[in-house]
Amino acid sequence: MISFSPNMFKTFADCPYRYYLKYVKNLSIPQPASYFEKGKKIHALANYYLRGDDISKIIKGLSGQELKVWNKLLDNEFFQKTYVKSEYNLSCKIGGYWVGGRLDALMREGEDYFILDYKTGAIPKNPETDFQTMVYLICAARRLKKYNSLKFIYIDLKNDKNCIIELTPERKELYENALKNACEFISKTEEYPQNSEKCRFCEYSKLCNI
Repeated sequence: MISFSPNMFKTFADCPYRYYLKYVKNLSIPQPASYFEKGKKIHALANYYLRGDDISKIIKGLSGQELKVWNKLLDNEFFQKTYVKSEYNLSCKIGGYWVGGRLDALMREGEDYFILDYKTGAIPKNPETDFQTMVYLICAARRLKKYNSLKFIYIDLKNDKNCIIELTPERKELYENALKNACEFISKTEEYPQNSEKCRFCEYSKLCNI
């Protein structure tokens, strides 16, 4: 059975035809590595650092801008909490469908838990209802079972800010229903219309007849 990731939900919401090409037809289009280079470096460095690995050689290879971003992350109050897991795969079943994703880090302070997501670019426009927020919080709640509070933290390294979303009982119900409905809709759909408004930055644009 297919397991829906936040990227799959977002892709379908942006352009069902792109979803069709990427996840139904399994067409892979290479993209320039430069698009993701800084983000990948910071994520890998954070993972090694939190695990207690020696990162001295990696630090020396950072550019000046990358080093500034890394220091911002080091100084972040949530990054300084007690380490639990990093690059952590989580999944759970909602209404007969599997959803899951990979957390940048899971931290704690007593029985308060914090899911960290480092952003070197923009954070979502509507973070409270972003699919990544919903999937990660619901999966973490199912895995932890017992906790005092559970929060998703978008660490905005570009603007040096934090966006904090706590999983309240109301949000938990809202998120579970939203994810269940999204899974059902995508699973049952037989049409994948194109969204021309999203073509500009789409790697599949040359395959479309728009």
